[in-house]
Amino acid sequence: MIIGVLKEIKAGENRIALSPAGVRSLRLDGHRVLVETDGGSGSGFSNDDYAAEGAGICTAGDIYGKAELIVKVKEPLEEEWPLYRKGQVLFTYLHLASSEALTRWLLEKKIVGIAYETVEDRDGLLPLLTPMSEVAGRMSVQLAARFLEKTWGGRGILLSGVPGVPPAEVVILGGGIAGVNAAKVAVGQGAHVTILDVRHERLKYIDDIFHGTVITLYSNPYMIEKATGYADVLIGAVLITGARAPVLVTEDMVCRMKPGSVIVDISIDQGGSVETIRPTTHADPIYTLHNVIHCGVPNIPAAVPRTSTFALTNATLPYIRAIADKGLRQAALENDAIACGINCAAGKLIHPAVAAAFGMDNAPWHEVLPLKF
Repeated sequence: MIIGVLKEIKAGENRIALSPAGVRSLRLDGHRVLVETDGGSGSGFSNDDYAAEGAGICTAGDIYGKAELIVKVKEPLEEEWPLYRKGQVLFTYLHLASSEALTRWLLEKKIVGIAYETVEDRDGLLPLLTPMSEVAGRMSVQLAARFLEKTWGGRGILLSGVPGVPPAEVVILGGGIAGVNAAKVAVGQGAHVTILDVRHERLKYIDDIFHGTVITLYSNPYMIEKATGYADVLIGAVLITGARAPVLVTEDMVCRMKPGSVIVDISIDQGGSVETIRPTTHADPIYTLHNVIHCGVPNIPAAVPRTSTFALTNATLPYIRAIADKGLRQAALENDAIACGINCAAGKLIHPAVAAAFGMDNAPWHEVLPLKF
């Protein structure tokens, strides 16, 4: 199979979908890998690094024209849409539930869209979302600590406090991978941390692993209102697989937050869990509304692209190899996780959560995916 690896053009995006080590594995499997010129420069990989592992270094046009499978990090931007071929296979973070325009383009172009974030194993885990959730969760606290500084308009609070002065109050919505990793860093820095979740078993688990150093609360509108009221930092880390993130924090709650407090909404990729959040960029990461600092950067792990690219390749490579070796149809038949990743094909929506987001119908992948795949 011919596999294409594009240079990301999203603002501030320095990751690349495959490291040179990933290219070597695919080449040893007998596949041809095309990497866009300077595609890995943001992650510290040169063209020579890729060429040494057998990749062909070429233009984006060559990749769009030749690749059977395109692997990316982020969803295609509108200026990239005309370059794709009808029926091409795209494997990337799609987050379709937050973009009807992207969804309709994929359907119109009859792109086979496989989303990293909906690849789900039999235990309900999301192996391709996990590494970036780990990075985003940990980095969310770094960002919040910075924006609490007075130079950014924050409350002027040190996350850890000092002897005789209390630490910051960090409230985390969601006790999944991102939320737990945010808590690890916040606790490690000495903050006072509260996690809210709707899953009792997850709250018990969090209480166990943090040995009581994290306050756990059952998530409902009452408790969210109380927690946001005392938060110096609010981190949105809510996820429903494939679906738009639920809006849990209303504008009225934001209005009642402390002046200079900070919201970092990791859920922004899926639309955000805070009513007042909107996407921002690494170059312009924050805005202030109702005297509260909002950070809605949708690709937080791009700020540490070398770590993120290695972590992403480690996770995605087994699935890329399976698709390349067996073809998508056979790979999906043999691996339910890959089947869960198929969001659209042949002009039809496959993933039920994406279809529900737009009030559209969905169809089983095996009835829609062309036999040639």
